[in-house]
Amino acid sequence: MKEKIFSMVSEKDVTRAIVAEFAKQFSEYVESDCIIVGAGPSGLMAGKEIASKGYKVLIVERNNYLGGGFWIGGYLMNKITVRHPAQKVLEELGVPFEEFSKRLYVADGPHACSKLIAAACDAGVKFANMTTFDDVVLREENRVAGIVVNWTPVEALPRQITCVDPVALEAKVIIDATGHDAMVVKKLEERGTIKTVGFGAMWVEKAEDLIVEYTGEVHPGLIVCGMAVSTTYGLPRMGPTFGAMLLSGKQAAQVALEKLK
Repeated sequence: MKEKIFSMVSEKDVTRAIVAEFAKQFSEYVESDCIIVGAGPSGLMAGKEIASKGYKVLIVERNNYLGGGFWIGGYLMNKITVRHPAQKVLEELGVPFEEFSKRLYVADGPHACSKLIAAACDAGVKFANMTTFDDVVLREENRVAGIVVNWTPVEALPRQITCVDPVALEAKVIIDATGHDAMVVKKLEERGTIKTVGFGAMWVEKAEDLIVEYTGEVHPGLIVCGMAVSTTYGLPRMGPTFGAMLLSGKQAAQVALEKLK
């Protein structure tokens, strides 16, 4: 009989390991320094920057994957573009890229996305996948102090059996990185606290600068970054280029770090 390659571990041991470690992590991150809603490029970048300074960061993502549109680029063609100076971020992450035309750079989406995910994980960011944002936690003077979440599949249940109560997570800072949906900002709009404008038509050159410029605290305790900025302030959409997403994430992290000090 051949010598066994793997150690003797049963199915129950595997299950216990998963349940125990998930419960341990989830319990620890029920209270975080920063919770980011949305694991697209801007959310991942913000999380990486904040966690690298030693803060507890949890990213909540409604899908079963990370990276948003960063994986697939534009029109399901998995090349991503960035304009100068965002290629410097690709250099920081160790992502190979080429200059397609003057100051316009192209990289493989899966490579760029994988490097950014790995960098966020290496910095200490933790994730809650298949977890959808449901509501905000408000404190004195309507300060955003946390979020209410539920399992994403609950949304697909028949209406008569969807009474699955959500749970709340608290944090000193919340970042809305949910893209065009601007889900956290929109929830405040439902409560009459914020008025959004909706994103405008595509205008790459104007949009990228404005998205980075307007990235910041939109309401006490809530920072907005990425395409959620466009929806909040009525800025042009920028289409399938990702430089502003990366730099907006960096800008959001700077704002968050100032608040966390």
